[in-house]
Amino acid sequence: MFRYLLLCFLLGNQISFCSNDQFNIGRLKYSGGGDWYANPTSLPNLLKYLKRHLKLDTAKNEQIVSAKNDSLWSSPLIYATGHGNIDFDELEVENLRKYLESGGFLWVDDNYGMDKYFRMNIKKIFPEEKLQALSSSHPLYQSYFKLKGLPKIHEHDGQASQGYAIYKNGRMVVFYSFSSDIGDGLEDAQVHSDPQELRTLAEKFSVNLVHYVFDQSKP
Repeated sequence: MFRYLLLCFLLGNQISFCSNDQFNIGRLKYSGGGDWYANPTSLPNLLKYLKRHLKLDTAKNEQIVSAKNDSLWSSPLIYATGHGNIDFDELEVENLRKYLESGGFLWVDDNYGMDKYFRMNIKKIFPEEKLQALSSSHPLYQSYFKLKGLPKIHEHDGQASQGYAIYKNGRMVVFYSFSSDIGDGLEDAQVHSDPQELRTLAEKFSVNLVHYVFDQSKP
């Protein structure tokens, strides 16, 4: 039984997620023209995995959220992916900063091609903070399943997969999976024809991440 189901997420008086609510993940619809909608089967599959492993009462599908309105506050965890440009405007920057500093969490999963845009835009949100490279021994990779760091699902430019994080007041508020393609590994098997062992690694890592987010937020 997932022992942190009693946890309530209270984000600046604007969102309350408790154990009697269905857990959902928000897919971030961002400005800039990038394909924020990429890997459409990935999050529904992840929600199934969370229900199976962590015994969470999960929604069937993710919720599309925007940092331009209050939909951002509908989930304690939001996910952003794509292959191209991200360009947060002033309203998105302000709302994302408030969301993250109030207890929310952002997972950005580079689907190849968004790296330089994400790095420029996260500096708009947290200009004084740096993306910190996580070692393979970081507790995130051991939080539920024992993994040897961030899995490598697809090969891009010969670069190793690497996880990065931003912390505020000792709490991880952003996780960035670079050169890994976790979202591809979460998709239905026939979409990318990934070997089952890689799809299993993507599943295990994603469960670890959600477990870690809950764990660090416990009272």
